[in-house]
Amino acid sequence: MAKMNAARWYGAKDVRIEEVDVPEVKPHQVKIAVKFTGICGTDLHEYLDGPIFIPTETEHVYSGQKAPVTLGHEFAGEIVEVGSAVTRVKVGDRVTVEPILAKHNLVGDYNLDPNLNFVGLAADGGFAKYCVLDGDIVHKVPDSLSYEQAALTEPAAVAVYAVRQSALKTGDTAVVFGLGPIGLLIIEALRAAGASKIYGVELSPERQAKAEELGAIIVRPEEGEDVVAAIQRLTGGGADVSYEVTGVPVVLGQALAAVHKAGECMVVSIWEREASINPNEFAIQEKSLKGIIAYRHIFPKVLELMEQGYFSADKLVTKKIKLEDIVQEGFIELTQDKAQIKILVSPE
Repeated sequence: MAKMNAARWYGAKDVRIEEVDVPEVKPHQVKIAVKFTGICGTDLHEYLDGPIFIPTETEHVYSGQKAPVTLGHEFAGEIVEVGSAVTRVKVGDRVTVEPILAKHNLVGDYNLDPNLNFVGLAADGGFAKYCVLDGDIVHKVPDSLSYEQAALTEPAAVAVYAVRQSALKTGDTAVVFGLGPIGLLIIEALRAAGASKIYGVELSPERQAKAEELGAIIVRPEEGEDVVAAIQRLTGGGADVSYEVTGVPVVLGQALAAVHKAGECMVVSIWEREASINPNEFAIQEKSLKGIIAYRHIFPKVLELMEQGYFSADKLVTKKIKLEDIVQEGFIELTQDKAQIKILVSPE
């Protein structure tokens, strides 16, 4: 049986480059020759503090897999083999992967599946030369888009879905708390949605600079002023919608306080602990708090926006590395260098 190298998660701080069998293709599956896979914040959390999404005790109900598992869920490549039951794509198609594990694949409200998980977390993913997965969860990539660009479809889908699920209307003001990769992509999604002014809150000077490059206004409190007061001043009473993308408890309170009466706070980050908020924000000020998980029915729209120039890989991809260097040049680099936005991994 043919062999390939893959980045396998065994535990926190334990990701190994190992030689594994190239999977066989079942009738409903396709084999993708992976071109580029992005390192996600979720991958980084699994490396630093996992398991979070990765099953370790029992196999996942849909994939039949548990750790060790090949990481990587932001990827694109070329189809090199299709199963006998696959009709929607063919060998030679350039595709990006919607890495959903749900009972009925991409049907209905699939991101709310009670057993939702992801390729690259509960099934072998894209940090390998080949990935074999269900033929129903790939999307053809327009010829005008590079594989590097297509690898950004998954994180951009989170951002577009967050904005579409929010109350934002064309001409509204928005504030994004946390300007890591998803926060920066939300800035792009807000531009596409017609936000009049987009404010950004972030401690890292490098990420502040990148957000400004993308069109955001960085919130810089004046002397004696806190972040919320600064936003109230800049917006004339509060933003229409805020987006919390940090997972830090104190920031959730700030994001809720930063919108005007009857405004909305969208929770985009995945949380590792509880956070306290003041119910009077809702009872007296009629604000709304809403959250999202992943995305649904959004990948084709993201690819269309990419064709228009949004979510530019030239602006967001800060480094490309080889699979063999993923730990030192990828995971560890992302923890140490806040100038890194999106690192793409090539299998060869």
